[in-house]
Amino acid sequence: MLLFRSEEHVEAWRTHAQPPASSILNLEQIARLAHAWYANKLAPDWRRHTADEAATLFADLQLDPEFWRPR
Repeated sequence: MLLFRSEEHVEAWRTHAQPPASSILNLEQIARLAHAWYANKLAPDWRRHTADEAATLFADLQLDPEFWRPR
């Protein structure tokens, strides 16, 4: 994860670095994702999310599930 100060900064970095396709999230989206992803991490019965659970979570948060799918 890389943090940038503005979308213009992202575009300047992309022009220079030419990375593979990526998704841009704002701080509110990152906070919602972190809260949902780690909400019960300390519970004794915690387990990792399945791929389907993760895809559902990303969709619920209106994030592109295809971008986050493992390759």
